Amino acid sequence: MNDMHTSQGDRRTLDANEAVASVAYRASEVIAIYPITPASAMGELADVWAADHKPNLSGSVPKVVEMQSEGGAAGAVHGALQAGALVTTFTASQGLLLMLPDMYKIAGELTSFCMHVAARSVATHALSIFGDHSDVMAARGTGFALLASGSAQEAQDLAAVGHAVTLKVRIPVLHFFDGFRTSHEIGTVAVLDDQTLRALLPANGIAAHRQRALDPERPVIRGTSQNPDTFFQGREAVEPFYTAFPEALEATFSHFAALTGRQYHLFDYVGDPAAERVIVLMGSGAECAHEVVEHLVAQGERVGAVKVRLFRPFSVEHLLQALPTTVQAIAVLDRTKEPGSSGEPLLQEVTTGLVQAVADGRRTALPRISGGRYGLAGKEFTPAMVKAVFDALALPRPPARFTVGIRDDVSGSSLAWDSAFDRELEAPDVMRAVFFGLGSDGTVSANKASIKLIGEQAGLFAQGYFELDSRKAGSTTVSHLRFGPRPIHSTYRITQAQFVAIHAPEFLERRDVLNIAAPGATVLLNTEVPAARVWDTLPSEVQQQLIQRRCRLYAIDGYAQAERAGLGRRINTVMQLCFFALSKVLPMDEAMVHLRRSLEEHWGRRGPEVVRRNLLALEGTLEALTEIAVPEQATATRARPSAVPVQAADFIQRVTRLLLEGRGDELPVSAFPPDGTWPSGTSRWEKRAIALDIPIWQPDLCVQCNRCVTICPHAAIRAKVYDPAALGDAPAGFPSLMEAFEPSLEGLAYTVQVAPEDCTGCGLCIEVCPAKDRHDTRRRALVSKPLVEHRAVQRAAFDYFEQIPLAELRHLPLEPRNVAFRQPLFEFSGACAGCGETPYLRLLTQLFGDRLLVANATGCSSIYGGNLPTTPWTVNAQGRGPAWSNSLFEDNAEFGLGMRLALDAATDRARALLESLAPRLPAELVAGLLQPPDREGTGETWALAQRQRVSELEHLLAQDTSPEATALRDAAPALLPRSVWIVGGDGWAYDIGYGGLDHVLASHHKVNVLVLDTEVYSNTGGQQSKATPLGASAKFAIAGKAVRKKDLGLLAMGYGHVYVA
Repeated sequence: MNDMHTSQGDRRTLDANEAVASVAYRASEVIAIYPITPASAMGELADVWAADHKPNLSGSVPKVVEMQSEGGAAGAVHGALQAGALVTTFTASQGLLLMLPDMYKIAGELTSFCMHVAARSVATHALSIFGDHSDVMAARGTGFALLASGSAQEAQDLAAVGHAVTLKVRIPVLHFFDGFRTSHEIGTVAVLDDQTLRALLPANGIAAHRQRALDPERPVIRGTSQNPDTFFQGREAVEPFYTAFPEALEATFSHFAALTGRQYHLFDYVGDPAAERVIVLMGSGAECAHEVVEHLVAQGERVGAVKVRLFRPFSVEHLLQALPTTVQAIAVLDRTKEPGSSGEPLLQEVTTGLVQAVADGRRTALPRISGGRYGLAGKEFTPAMVKAVFDALALPRPPARFTVGIRDDVSGSSLAWDSAFDRELEAPDVMRAVFFGLGSDGTVSANKASIKLIGEQAGLFAQGYFELDSRKAGSTTVSHLRFGPRPIHSTYRITQAQFVAIHAPEFLERRDVLNIAAPGATVLLNTEVPAARVWDTLPSEVQQQLIQRRCRLYAIDGYAQAERAGLGRRINTVMQLCFFALSKVLPMDEAMVHLRRSLEEHWGRRGPEVVRRNLLALEGTLEALTEIAVPEQATATRARPSAVPVQAADFIQRVTRLLLEGRGDELPVSAFPPDGTWPSGTSRWEKRAIALDIPIWQPDLCVQCNRCVTICPHAAIRAKVYDPAALGDAPAGFPSLMEAFEPSLEGLAYTVQVAPEDCTGCGLCIEVCPAKDRHDTRRRALVSKPLVEHRAVQRAAFDYFEQIPLAELRHLPLEPRNVAFRQPLFEFSGACAGCGETPYLRLLTQLFGDRLLVANATGCSSIYGGNLPTTPWTVNAQGRGPAWSNSLFEDNAEFGLGMRLALDAATDRARALLESLAPRLPAELVAGLLQPPDREGTGETWALAQRQRVSELEHLLAQDTSPEATALRDAAPALLPRSVWIVGGDGWAYDIGYGGLDHVLASHHKVNVLVLDTEVYSNTGGQQSKATPLGASAKFAIAGKAVRKKDLGLLAMGYGHVYVA
């Protein structure tokens, strides 16, 4: 927590990714990259700067190359280092794990190199894109030095130090900072200029690095294979370099301090010099601990904290220098879990070091040492939790091992904490604002612009942190903004906001968004409801909170303002202006000038028309902003509805409901499946209601083509043919037609119905509709109407529609219109509105749903397909449906092949058992199971017949208790047909997973592959893949892709036995 008042360099407002990328780019000549969240932005910035011909410190433009995987990037790094270049790369999580083999080589060859990691959780029982230290701890045996930063300022500074010290000592450096909490947190940074950075990097070290390059003029051999007589000695020969590293780093820190005024140490201690209780930790959590220590010391408590900068090589001597001799109890906090270990990595290092110090007489007594885990996968780490750790250390017998931040009612490991303590640390002179938005509505981008504007124009220190769902458009975003007269180091969410903006009124119906409103807070609501009716539409809980907290309430129809300016549903500019007007963080005239300039700079690259529209959105906005009178008593009789209906299953009520209400942190350990297995069909309970307008069916124009059903990305519009008698108790006005398309369905009724709260409002169904009114060609068989006006009626209609029995359709040919009638078993996903991938997945389930196994590569399809709180893969009325799993990004083809091999093995075993028991079973049944007579028919026909035969077999075997009959009964389901589909995007199929995919295609096993080719890496933000067309501009190819698109289909056809469609 270095004070920047004495720092050299201009102050800028930026996040750690940008701060680190700026240093790494200028210090490097070759940058090998591959996208992975949350590190992608560093590579993207390097690519943009290279495309703009921005020079590095030596005056040349670095070579930025995207590889096919992180393993490929590491290989390119290794080669470039061996050839004498200054090199860097950026990665995280599974990407770092793919680099480990090369990292062992790079360190073993004593190669000067600094890489940067936005530390992120490694996938175990589940994937998470959020930050912890499980990835970097997996690299601690590589021989890399591990250097930790806790803020954007530290990340920039230690990045520079890392690039410098590796050139001095030849030990490669892995510099890391917490993913999202630090990588994406925007803060005020004193930036390093070229002169300072150039002075820090040792010229003699650079020259020595170049001198070690492989060169035919002075040839050497590296990478030899060695025998037992030499390997051990050679491995030990590196030890002096590691012994020298800590002092070399300390010297580099001192050199950096002389250049900038900011002093770091291997271990920085804060707190009472005679502290009795001390916490040891690293990363962003250390900033929070620092704040708490200062607060408690001011109250007379003898506490302290040690912030670990250098984890490897671990210097016990420097730890002892930082740690007060008075300490009686220590808590070592690790942001990772290593199951089965005696303690997590930092705990083991500290414990071993202190035991050694006592053993050799450097310390007279061993303090009590406790080990704690916190913050896994970005779990909040708050001041109250730090206080709970200090309180635990004050106990006569502190817990030896504990967790903090969760409620562990299974193993009993967790510490209790009092959240009220968090409010004690919110300084009164710091402005705090929280914004609830929807993904792609512009809320986050507007707040990033606001943070930079205020931080660089108002002379205030600024901090912006953004809670983002893994899902994209339509997901919940929460922006936390702080502004104040001092550097801000509060690495936790705001709990007392003076300003709360609710950019979608649906939030008030789903979750308690006002629990963070401070007394007297200003609340801004974006709503289509007229100002005169706003108060009456609020749930009673919301009214009571506004009254009890003496809030001032303002409302605006931001959608109308944005629509008027031609911005669609992007309300960011409108709401940004309202924030400046109500918060008064800047004088309004001054704010308007800066806001206009900011809009021109931000949108200028999109062309003058986009700039004009955003500037137009400023006009009339303040006139449309209305203060809503808050009476002394609540008038509403309507309470906030439960997030899920009462008929939902127990698990949905106990677990999913709390997730949907934004209360997942309250769930105890016992609520979760220990192996990561979750139920299917939960998305139907979410009811996000994010569409502004929904399609309403006009039966008088409909030609019954079902195109709307086929194209809907969210399966939110359905068609059904049914017995007209089912309409007997239909809701008033329930629409229907008589089936007029298929002769064999004559006499049945036909209805198209939207699920209003699951529709995303993309409008594709209306665009594809061919039926037009002859008198008004703008009117089609689907008409867009406001959700707020039609929600209740359409909800009731959809509920009724779902319970109508579908007519028998198996006799119909497999044509698009007929398939559209089938129940989709992929519905209401979290994909972006208008997604082009999900219709194919929905169709897949309509064709193969009750016998489908899906191996899904990590990417967009795994996020909208398997990301909590709800998942779209669902079941039919018999409880059957797709079985889905995700392994990794890089191994999906092999993963799917493994499924096929297991199914084949199970089938072989079942067939062998059946053959052995054939004399005891009906011959016709056995023959039908082993050689289905209907196998050549449609897959659905023979699958149904085989299911009936298996059911008959199980019934017969239920009466036979012999071991062999029991074994066959257990194995009988393996006789059912299973369809294995390997699903993923072009980033997987064309790049990182291509080697495995090629092998699986060549293997001639019965698997199916569905490539969702968007021609970029969609999930990580639009970086080029080998599917990107020639000349297309994408991230990592900002100047245009230089080579043509790979023809994956043609390559697959080359084997001769692969069918490509």
